[in-house]
Amino acid sequence: MIMPVYHSSNLLNNAISKRLQGTSTSLHNDKTSIFYINDAHGKSINIERTVAASNAFDAYVSKEKNVDVLKLSSGDIQLGEPLKANRVMVEAQNIMGIMASAMGNHEYDTPEHIKELIPHMGYKMLACNINMQPDNPLYGKIKKSYIQEVNGTKYGIIGITPVDLFSRLKYSKLFEELKVDDIDKTIKDVQAETDKLKAQGVDRIILLSHVGFGYDQRIAKETEGIDVILGGHSHNLVTDVKEGINLFNSKSGDPVVITQAGRDGRFFGVLNIEWANNGIIKKVQNNVTSTRGFKRNPIARGMFEHIVGKPKVVGVIKSAPPPPANASIDPNPHANFICDCMKEEFDADIAMFGAATLRGFFEAGNLDTRWLEDISPFKNKMAVVNYSEKEIIDALKVSASSMTSTNNKPGIVYVSGLKYTISEDGQLRSATFIGKDGKEIVIDVNNPRTDKMYKTVLTDFYCQGHDGFTMLKKYDQAQKYDFDMCKCVENHFVRHPEPVDIVDDGRIKIVD
Repeated sequence: MIMPVYHSSNLLNNAISKRLQGTSTSLHNDKTSIFYINDAHGKSINIERTVAASNAFDAYVSKEKNVDVLKLSSGDIQLGEPLKANRVMVEAQNIMGIMASAMGNHEYDTPEHIKELIPHMGYKMLACNINMQPDNPLYGKIKKSYIQEVNGTKYGIIGITPVDLFSRLKYSKLFEELKVDDIDKTIKDVQAETDKLKAQGVDRIILLSHVGFGYDQRIAKETEGIDVILGGHSHNLVTDVKEGINLFNSKSGDPVVITQAGRDGRFFGVLNIEWANNGIIKKVQNNVTSTRGFKRNPIARGMFEHIVGKPKVVGVIKSAPPPPANASIDPNPHANFICDCMKEEFDADIAMFGAATLRGFFEAGNLDTRWLEDISPFKNKMAVVNYSEKEIIDALKVSASSMTSTNNKPGIVYVSGLKYTISEDGQLRSATFIGKDGKEIVIDVNNPRTDKMYKTVLTDFYCQGHDGFTMLKKYDQAQKYDFDMCKCVENHFVRHPEPVDIVDDGRIKIVD
């Protein structure tokens, strides 16, 4: 898992040689091992496995001598509105000994609860690119940076929050008094914090970033003094160390390594570093490992169930395929089943939700409430609205654009009552409405009707027009319900208790 087979390259060697010219100081190979996580998204079952991985890491590094150990998070460990579920994720980070975390966008999901959660955090929350008024519940709680001392060695830890924060927030109006700097200003913010830490004699600087991999690459090249960027937000699975991808020269010519461990707690990372005595990375090795290889930690599981309650079995899954390779743009039979349950629950013409809503998958066997809520932990409520054919088609076109957009955002839309085809170049090719009698009616995607209306069920998040789906912004006209899609699945099994096969029926197709 963490055997130190270090990456050494011309970039690293040249940086060290350049910095050592004219000095007679001999090298000493100080070592640091960083256990890092990002974008767990409230996946408490995966975080139980991550706790087990953290324990294995602790057992290994405890045998190593002269190694500084850090445990850090790049944010979005929490998700959604439930206070108890987010308390679980806070306690998980406490159990693992996380020292600091960036403020991801999902750390802002519960503005009414944030003051209750912060006192339980045994780690620091960081973001140097936000500005807030004194009446903000986060005022004084979020630091820009701090110095973490390990075995007498000082590490400067800086955090940044998403520059697109407000497009991600369901309750963004509650944070109107909070301002987030754009990426250009954020880069300046990071440099200012780095300079401040350097002035205090700190020469090992780590940035906890939740702005996405592309922006992390810019920060690496456009700043100086940063050694490591532990990233998040864009859900990249960044393995190994590769020059020009996640290893760059800073403005001063020193190496900067970038990491990111995917999404939903499916992976964790261990970054091993050897330092030259001038605070420059000499060798580096990056391991990203699946949490599926670890059993759920029983102590964490017991603590979490004490917080959220014991799960109950709601149904049986007879068979289910593996999760999609790309959760943002691949057709997803797990999502199909949930959409069908939503459509059935409200006797709607169409059900739909975006790929970002789903964070897990079904497995054969008993389905309990904890596993079900882990599949979609947001707790976004149901809304029923009449949309025109044109509004539906416009939403599908935004969905199709995810094929070619940065980080495949916002992700495709999953549906019931519809079939549609999109091309790999991001175009909506065709769409068909499927009536309750099973009759299929082809829709002219180039000239959709504005007078044809469909009773549609979706989440309140998309009904508010978030994630670029502005054509769906009809929350004021919606019938609102105080339960989420998980309840729709539970109710399906009450009506139909027989075991379910999760299958891909081809309702969404991707073509050349």
